[in-house]
Amino acid sequence: MANVATTAESVPELHEKHDVNCVAFQTLVFSLAIVEVALWTLVWSGWIWLALPLVLAAAHLMHGLLIGFHEASHGLLRKSRRLNEFDGVLIGIFSFLPFSLYRVVHQMHHMHLATERDTELWPFVITKAPRWARRLAALLELTVGLFYSPFIFLRVFLRRPSLVRSRKVRRRVWTELALAVVVWTAILIATAFFGVWKYFLWMYLVPGLIAANLQSWRKYIEHVGLTGNTVNSSTRSIVPKSWLGNSADSRLHGNREFVANRKPMDEVLHDERAYRH
Repeated sequence: MANVATTAESVPELHEKHDVNCVAFQTLVFSLAIVEVALWTLVWSGWIWLALPLVLAAAHLMHGLLIGFHEASHGLLRKSRRLNEFDGVLIGIFSFLPFSLYRVVHQMHHMHLATERDTELWPFVITKAPRWARRLAALLELTVGLFYSPFIFLRVFLRRPSLVRSRKVRRRVWTELALAVVVWTAILIATAFFGVWKYFLWMYLVPGLIAANLQSWRKYIEHVGLTGNTVNSSTRSIVPKSWLGNSADSRLHGNREFVANRKPMDEVLHDERAYRH
């Protein structure tokens, strides 16, 4: 079964869900902004212990933004393609992962789910990979996912021969990488100049690390340890049924994997050629 990313235009049922998704995403953004202001106030006041619960709240909301990043890669986050691209690129900058690169590699993940060509699940899909390498990869991804996850995707882009062969896509990836360098250089220079490293630590780095790890844990729960190579046999779906589970659930909407696997075979092959050649 071939799988690929899709858009709302190719699945009419998604049009009804777009408004809900947009409201959910905007709620996440505004909620994170409020939490960050509260964190700044507590850190400025020196009430670090009171800041700890807000760090966890910020991490949860940042994880929600990473889910939004995934939705944007499928063209499902916004009705407007420009806004969808803008949100994806912006989240990608702060997660050290070019949006265009994530979209290509994630599309390969859907097309070649749980096979050796599924580069998003490397090295676990490589049967000849030694156990120590797989254990090391799992350790890094589950503990420092903020830095290791971008490595997985950049590996696909930078290795020779690269699976990302489209000149247009490669130019865009390089552009997004350059933009990220400029933005982060400005942030780090400003942080050092004003001596506000403690705010950077509590408001971004710590919750960002936790959020990235949550995303890695979600990925492992969803795919790792299964032996199939179809959507049903290689994917776990956990649906909360209690009010507590629903309140802790940061997904923008359910059935993402199912929706993303509904393109006909001819469209799958066309998209694969467009991205890889």
